[in-house]
Amino acid sequence: MPAAPVIVLTGGIASGKSTVAKLLAAAGGRVISADSLAREVLLPGQAAWKEVVSAWGQGVLTSTGEIDRVKLGRLVFTDPAARRRLEKITHPRIFDLMHQQMVEAQKSAAFVVLEIPLYFETECSVPADEVWVVYVGPLTQLKRLQERSGLTHEEASARVAAQLPLEKKCAWADRVIDNSKSLAITEKTVKTALQDLLASKKACKDEERAE
Repeated sequence: MPAAPVIVLTGGIASGKSTVAKLLAAAGGRVISADSLAREVLLPGQAAWKEVVSAWGQGVLTSTGEIDRVKLGRLVFTDPAARRRLEKITHPRIFDLMHQQMVEAQKSAAFVVLEIPLYFETECSVPADEVWVVYVGPLTQLKRLQERSGLTHEEASARVAAQLPLEKKCAWADRVIDNSKSLAITEKTVKTALQDLLASKKACKDEERAE
């Protein structure tokens, strides 16, 4: 049985990747989130947790010994060297777990979605049939980030600036999902893109059988 197609879902911070991921999950996809895996590798006692505490001290921990993501974020998003250090600790472990889960999911899912916010920024590559970028305008992005995370305008701007511009990501994407309008329009865009991908994969399989 051929492996299920794989979509890398990426975009900018607060662009609506989770919204699109939920739509794809509702359509029958198995979503594997890099953010969820990041939380997993940073659980107390894990190797990455120990390295983070060694690098930044007990001050990045909550009262229960977990990594305080807000505190850690404030340290690394204003310091490129610190951010690279954190990524070196976490990214290899995240992508190893992701690859394991992807291979397993391909055995039974109709398609697999790898939700990777920093796909273009990282050196870790994953095999995918298509890369989808979720897009919103810069003002909307900042507004959503401030409302969602309780950040100041300066903090939100720093986090956006730490990533590649969304316009550049869109230029590299196989498909762009415009999430700047209504949810209904986003849902329609996702449905059409998914139908196109699955139809294309089916056509390729049919050609292979005919040869």
